Amino acid sequence: MNSLTNRSKQRKNERKFGSWEELPHGGRRYWYEVEGHSGWKARYVKKVDKNENTLKFYQEIYNDQGRLMEIHEKYPVDKGHQKIENRN
Repeated sequence: MNSLTNRSKQRKNERKFGSWEELPHGGRRYWYEVEGHSGWKARYVKKVDKNENTLKFYQEIYNDQGRLMEIHEKYPVDKGHQKIENRN
């Protein structure tokens, strides 16, 4: 894939997700958050390689205290919701 195509995919991901960070292997981690009705929030996360090819896409669910409660990996394999053990 050429750098023009990679840059186009990168701009599209930047617009869609709004937040991102550079990763050590040259890829990026993009995310955006959605507030729920009862104070919970969902964060949608997309990890890509240096060519902007999707490596992983998942959803993180946080409670009203900001604690991560569940992860739902959707790509490359939909693993369903996985509850995070609460360690007090």
